[in-house]
Amino acid sequence: MRSFNPTSGELIKEYSDHTSEEAATIINQTQDSWHNWKLTGYQERSELMFTAASLLRKDKETLAHLMTQEMGKVIHEAHAEIEKCAWVCDYYAENAESFLADERVETNASNSFVSYTPIGIVLAVMPWNFPFWQVFRFAAPALMAGNAAVLKHASNVPGCALAIEEIFNKAGFPADLFRTLMISSNQVESVIENPHIRAVTLTGSEAAGMQVASIAGRSLKKTVLELGGSDPYIVLADANIEKCVETAVNARMINNGQSCIAAKRFIVVESLLSKFEAEKVKIMSTLRPGDPLLPGISVGPLARGDLRDELTSQVKTSLDAGARLLLGGKSIPGPGFFYEPTIVSDVRPGMRLYHEETFGPVSAIIPVKNESEAIKVANDSEFGLGGSLWTDDLARGEILARQVESGAVFVNGMTVSDPRLPFGGVKRSGYGRELSHFGIREFTNIKSIVIA
Repeated sequence: MRSFNPTSGELIKEYSDHTSEEAATIINQTQDSWHNWKLTGYQERSELMFTAASLLRKDKETLAHLMTQEMGKVIHEAHAEIEKCAWVCDYYAENAESFLADERVETNASNSFVSYTPIGIVLAVMPWNFPFWQVFRFAAPALMAGNAAVLKHASNVPGCALAIEEIFNKAGFPADLFRTLMISSNQVESVIENPHIRAVTLTGSEAAGMQVASIAGRSLKKTVLELGGSDPYIVLADANIEKCVETAVNARMINNGQSCIAAKRFIVVESLLSKFEAEKVKIMSTLRPGDPLLPGISVGPLARGDLRDELTSQVKTSLDAGARLLLGGKSIPGPGFFYEPTIVSDVRPGMRLYHEETFGPVSAIIPVKNESEAIKVANDSEFGLGGSLWTDDLARGEILARQVESGAVFVNGMTVSDPRLPFGGVKRSGYGRELSHFGIREFTNIKSIVIA
């Protein structure tokens, strides 16, 4: 396994892969560790999770630098990602016990209640775009619930994967309770089929989700899938245009545009279209691409060359089909995998920018006549992860937000994940929920206990 710097294209480091036999041995070790861990109390688990949070904050500079080196995230966003990981550790250390407390139910029995007990080892198949956050938002609740975990991380962030394992070890968690498997995608099937693996959580592409769900289904193992997104950003006629556009730029450009919940389809009523376009071009024209480790840089590279090629194709074919280019529209020459901040308007059904998820700094503007058409276009997608809606009429905003087919809608704000709120999608964006009390219960045995 090799790690490359997407800013320069240079090799960072080579890592030794685990054979399938070595992966099986690691899983056996994790199973042994889990048998003791599941008997621990919440106080012991919380102390260790608080320690993990402290280590994340203490080593923030080093971890953020590693993240930026491996996948190109702008350094100040990398710092924020580490802080968010510490937050989710603290959140579950504080709340896991109450989230999983027995729930009394009145029946004809003398005592009856619902309990939440751990199920065993959870396999996590994780992506590169938020290489620490995606892992910690699964690992913190899974471990606090009394489970164990093995991680198959994306192949281009092996350094991050091993760093996460080291954090849990340094925090004092039992040896082998959380392990990183340095394996390829074609080894995942045998890991899922291992009898000690009880469930799988995946964040990634639709194709990966379907494959993992199929394998897990054959083995009767639960899955939680967080897949792609083509989030609508709906701008109604009474929106505050200045605040709306400022947030629209941030919502699209986070992580160099490589986020499942980034705003991707900007659905704008025609009465505000020219103002929205002009303001967005004005702001995005000031963004500075460059080395993401340097101060003042707002746009780093895409994580891999094939991702840039795909984005280039999506933009070109949409322009060829009649879309209108307002800004950018091409790769930046030189080393690394850079692409210009880009705005394409007059995007219509049939164009790739209308239907497909785009991963990169490209905004697709879709004009609509009114709010009714805006909701129709927002739901005219195979995806349903997040969404934003902008209006000065908050009561109307709430009514319309209920009509958007997605796992979350933010009125007058950008879509974000928050440990206090459930996170996940509908349609081809996946199923199941992470975070909040919903997320920690996904990988527990919800058991009825009745005492006659």
